[in-house]
Amino acid sequence: MCGIVGLFLKDPGLEPRLGAMLTDMLITMTDRGPDSAGIAIYGRPMKGHAKLTVQSPEPSKDFKDLADDLAALIKAPVTGSVKDTHIVLDLPSDRLDAARAAIPTLRPTAKVMSAGEGIEIYKEVGLPKDVAARFDLVKMSGTHGIGHTRMATESAVTTAGAHPFSTGSDQCLVHNGSLSNHNSVRRMLKRAGMTFETENDTEVAAAFLTHKMHEGANLGEAMEATLTDLDGFFTFVVGTRNGFGVVRDPIACKPAVMAETDQYVAFGSEYRAMVNLPGIDTARIWEPEPATVYFWER
Repeated sequence: MCGIVGLFLKDPGLEPRLGAMLTDMLITMTDRGPDSAGIAIYGRPMKGHAKLTVQSPEPSKDFKDLADDLAALIKAPVTGSVKDTHIVLDLPSDRLDAARAAIPTLRPTAKVMSAGEGIEIYKEVGLPKDVAARFDLVKMSGTHGIGHTRMATESAVTTAGAHPFSTGSDQCLVHNGSLSNHNSVRRMLKRAGMTFETENDTEVAAAFLTHKMHEGANLGEAMEATLTDLDGFFTFVVGTRNGFGVVRDPIACKPAVMAETDQYVAFGSEYRAMVNLPGIDTARIWEPEPATVYFWER
């Protein structure tokens, strides 16, 4: 099961409504995934700035003085904005890697959800409507985003096991399906230097794309490689700083629908996720083809 949504805005006038539109799409997919939910929002990058989104099961403890402690360690200014169990840390982009590496030492119980110039990831266990309310997602603005409602089949229902998974800067992935060779791919990626925090097969898919792009592939080439190197049934929606992409396995038994207008490109596991989008009645609607990569970038 699981439900996936995605929205790439062509019209800057819709950017203040991105969070509201994605939230509506996500909640509509509740019956496909009531265990947990998550969303990745991409904002317009600020030159010289980067963001680190961190989650904690004990936010009052872990987030107290975190920005100051991190600033002292990386020797750069850091500010933080707390949103329920997450904090978004703003810092100089040239200190992002150092900051990410420092979090496990400074706050061992906290986990990095995302890192990059534009991305913020919020995810928790619970119904999509409750997760959305906790983070006030409807008020968030941005250029594009993807979301996921989970029905766990491969691993435990935990915050760490919720989607999206982010294994590279400004990169994330959501998944509906099941990979049959994720253990062997995980071992290969570990030998290549990738690290993992869960047993979830979706984290393997995200890390696979990151690895391919580190080797020099662009987004389209990395997504093409999933069709030959990953076995199983899957629909992937991938977010990057500049856009998002979609790919389905060659059998394509997992549902997927797309819509495009002059204002946006939208993805949903089912058409009903998109019925409230502006102009949907005149949009071009289609089902993504099997073993075909689609992506949009600005």
